[in-house]
Amino acid sequence: MKRLFVTALFFLISVPCFSQLKKAHVKDLAFLSGTWVQKSNWGNLEEYWSMPEGESMLSSFRCIKDGKPIFYEFVVIEQDGDLPVMKMRHFNKGNIAWESKDSPLIFQLTALDKDKAVFYSSEKDVKLTYQRVTFNKLDVTLDEKDKAGKPKKEIFNFTLKK
Repeated sequence: MKRLFVTALFFLISVPCFSQLKKAHVKDLAFLSGTWVQKSNWGNLEEYWSMPEGESMLSSFRCIKDGKPIFYEFVVIEQDGDLPVMKMRHFNKGNIAWESKDSPLIFQLTALDKDKAVFYSSEKDVKLTYQRVTFNKLDVTLDEKDKAGKPKKEIFNFTLKK
């Protein structure tokens, strides 16, 4: 009887973990919109998100350290069937792309709540979680693996630029 209870409990806890988002729209991500800034050990970070329009959003990001650009990102979120998809590219100073011109990093939207979105890239095994905590606070959590293959989590606490 105890084994049956433990098995049933495991099943009830596991099912939500394996469920997948079935339908969402780019406009559901409007909570990301704004210009967000943070001073971090990476440098001065600035991330801009447009309002949703034409089934898309765009973002630009820059990291400046000691007064010099370290890297940039350009991101689009586009409606792809029933779900938005994030497509990201990184650039060094001088607009030198990290990814090839035909292969942006693709992140699937895997979870969505009122003020929280989770994107996952199976190619890089990277998860990005965006959560609007208050009107002027956006937390971005980066879950990835370090060079040794161990899980690493970094949380960026952005504030809305005035």
